[in-house]
Amino acid sequence: MLRQMALRLYLLTFAALVALTLAPAAFARGGNIQFDGGTAYQRTQVREALSISSFDWSVVPTRVTVHIAHGIESEATPGQIWLDAGLLDAGRFSWGVVQHEYAHQVDFSLFTDAIRARVQTQLGGRTWCNFTAGLAHADYGCERFASTLAWAYWPSADNCMRPQSKRDESGGMTPVAFRALLASVLEKPALRRLTVRA
Repeated sequence: MLRQMALRLYLLTFAALVALTLAPAAFARGGNIQFDGGTAYQRTQVREALSISSFDWSVVPTRVTVHIAHGIESEATPGQIWLDAGLLDAGRFSWGVVQHEYAHQVDFSLFTDAIRARVQTQLGGRTWCNFTAGLAHADYGCERFASTLAWAYWPSADNCMRPQSKRDESGGMTPVAFRALLASVLEKPALRRLTVRA
């Protein structure tokens, strides 16, 4: 009896240690974020948006501050994302936008000019991110990249980044081809994989 109790205690301790070891990796997949503003529901939508994607957001090496407020445009700068609270209140519909804005962090923190040129050659766009050019959103390579990443790693009918044609912002490459390109330029073979989540 005493041996069985000792064995159970050992197994429970071992299971707890394994869980603690794996927990940081699972958390890291969703990115390293902190919030400025937003309700509990809105913050949950951001976390859900990142976790539904197959993309490993932990490749972004920096902490990203997500600002949530009513009446702001969704946008990103290095280490910062702004999201409209009303959009997040729409729930699942907002998830593609969250992923799109976080995808800009991949560009900001991991891309070189050579990588940007290579990706733009594949995706199209008239310039990478020179907004002084006054072009349409889909004419910027950085926007095509962010939308395609959001779509390629969460190819769901619920994703608002879903392309309607090959000319759309996220339609320049198939998800499989895009994942292969991104894995290649970042030298991270695991980014080729797609884990489908409901």
